[in-house]
Amino acid sequence: MSYRRDGITPLHPAALLATWFGIGLLPKAPGTWGSAAALPLAWMLVGFGGRELLLAATLACFVVGWWASAVYVARTKAADPSEVVIDEVAGQWLVLALAPLDPVAYLVGFALFRLFDVWKPWPVGWADARIGGGLGVMVDDILAAGYGLLGMAVFIRLWP
Repeated sequence: MSYRRDGITPLHPAALLATWFGIGLLPKAPGTWGSAAALPLAWMLVGFGGRELLLAATLACFVVGWWASAVYVARTKAADPSEVVIDEVAGQWLVLALAPLDPVAYLVGFALFRLFDVWKPWPVGWADARIGGGLGVMVDDILAAGYGLLGMAVFIRLWP
């Protein structure tokens, strides 16, 4: 990785985690890449330990992401750098915790999370604009995941 953002190198532990091991450094749509990178690991976590393990991993990802994002934001002086995608991973995992272990359900969960993460309906947009630092980076994605969970609940109810 030759990418270097002012104040932090890609191999710094906070940068590795915040960019989800470099996924956020891909040239276009880093949030979408971050969400997509979350899918196979979510599948493995659910397959290995069920939804409980995925929820525990989501909580751990949130806490670690808060720290990594805080360091990244402080070092780069950028409010919410697009290359930071650990927030997408945590949000995507939260939505997938409700999804059945099925490729169609995972695709729907992916689409729902991306929709609400990009659209930012209230309070997602409010949190994105008003909460700063590492917590701000993480919280709006968790709130977007809340909408994704509602959409997933509807999908599960209607899906044969």
